[in-house]
Amino acid sequence: MSFDIGEILGEMGAFALVIVISLGLLGLGAVTVFLERLWVYSRHQRRTRALSVDVRELLRQNDFAALERRCAEAPGLPFADVLHGGARVYLATPEDSALPAAEMVRREVGRRIEGASAEVRRGMGLLASVGSISPFVGLLGTVVGIIDAFEGIAAEGAGGLGAVSAGIAEALVVTAFGLLIAIPAVLMFNYLNSRVDTVLLGLGQAASEFVDHVEARAGTPAGQAGAHGPAARPLPRGSATLLHTGGHGGTFAQSASNVA
Repeated sequence: MSFDIGEILGEMGAFALVIVISLGLLGLGAVTVFLERLWVYSRHQRRTRALSVDVRELLRQNDFAALERRCAEAPGLPFADVLHGGARVYLATPEDSALPAAEMVRREVGRRIEGASAEVRRGMGLLASVGSISPFVGLLGTVVGIIDAFEGIAAEGAGGLGAVSAGIAEALVVTAFGLLIAIPAVLMFNYLNSRVDTVLLGLGQAASEFVDHVEARAGTPAGQAGAHGPAARPLPRGSATLLHTGGHGGTFAQSASNVA
């Protein structure tokens, strides 16, 4: 007996066809999310690398006002959003604030990273759902198909393997289709999840180095900002982690390159 998937699909009952179509739509949704996320991550990576060059130079000049404006020119970019929030809070913190500017900046970038985490994970829930429920959706179609096969035997009074093999084969195809959808969905989810972890690691490192830079300027009141940002006092040797190596190892540009 030859295996003809087209013939089997053509002889499927209405319920099995509904299951197969549902699985097809789930698979299409998973592929769409995967390709959209790949495009977004690739675009973010290119924009982040370009922005990190400007950010590094502005921080070398201690020009937080220009940094805020430059990051505002990159809407939708997690790296820009985190630094924009930190620079804005630093410039807005009064000299007589109950909390030092560095602490205010640390809290703000932490909130921005949480928001960025939700954004970069957008669509991941669909991939996880498709990977987890598709086998069970296929199994549901198989169970119903086997029930129909045995009901047909009972109605016709026929028995033996030949009487049920066609119905069982039709039912098992639905399970196979569910697995065919689920396995790539799980692989796509795992790949995107590793990309997300890399993005968040890069954001965390960049934000930490930015806070270190602000802490090195803790003696400069934020209210003294001029056209080129707050007047800076000389930084202690080795403290400008955003500009050189810093405590996290590697440069600020290297941290930024991990974002997306």
